[in-house]
Amino acid sequence: MIASLGMYDPRWLQHANDTLWSAIAARLRGMGLTGVPDRLTRDRPLAQIWAAPDLLLAQTCGYPLTTRLGEGVALVATPVYHAPGCDHAWHRSAVVVRIDEPAQDLAALIGQRVAINGRDSNTGMNLLRACVAPLARDGAFFRQVIETGAHARSVWAVIAGHADVAAIDAVTLALLHDRFPLLDRRIRVLDWTPASPGLPLITSARHPDATIAALRAALSEVMADPDLAGTRAMLRLAGVTVLARKDYETVLGFERDARTAGYPEIG
Repeated sequence: MIASLGMYDPRWLQHANDTLWSAIAARLRGMGLTGVPDRLTRDRPLAQIWAAPDLLLAQTCGYPLTTRLGEGVALVATPVYHAPGCDHAWHRSAVVVRIDEPAQDLAALIGQRVAINGRDSNTGMNLLRACVAPLARDGAFFRQVIETGAHARSVWAVIAGHADVAAIDAVTLALLHDRFPLLDRRIRVLDWTPASPGLPLITSARHPDATIAALRAALSEVMADPDLAGTRAMLRLAGVTVLARKDYETVLGFERDARTAGYPEIG
């Protein structure tokens, strides 16, 4: 089987994620689960990992969960993070601009360039689309959309002047601030998007209920282990909770509202 914690896994946090996974894996083996991988998979695209029939555990985005992964995966849990913009298992995205950007609200950004990590991202695209849909004119708001492939790259695109604005998920922004304490000298938060459920942990739907129960138990134990407090702090993890699949319908609700407003595609 394979496992991935790739949503918040920059190089400087890989050791922390490896430590976290080792603790989860040890507990799963202690519960009698076989085939638990020793290491996290980092050599495949995340979309391929999410859809793999041998997936044991991975973190995905709420948008692909609701739009294309469907019944092929089962919802295990949703991590709770300690970061500005997070409220228990729900989170927002920060709409960031350069520190010298004169705009004081979203309406002032019409006709500017936006950086998104991907068109299948809830935090980088869907939540931002929900914000600007009521402000769009004839189905358009931005003059250019730049796809960067990652939230951090979207931040750097804004800093470098290749883009004027980006929506960055709350956890990523907090982790970037931890790594780069002077980031506030380069960018500022113009606004926050609406909230949606956080990035869920999933497993292949082929696994029995007993495997899902074991995963939830292992995650709960790891989140309560005092020996892992430092690791959790590095990852800004505060715990895990179990949301219902219907909670993630909020993600699709933002998409429907944007379509109703005549703004089906960000642009």
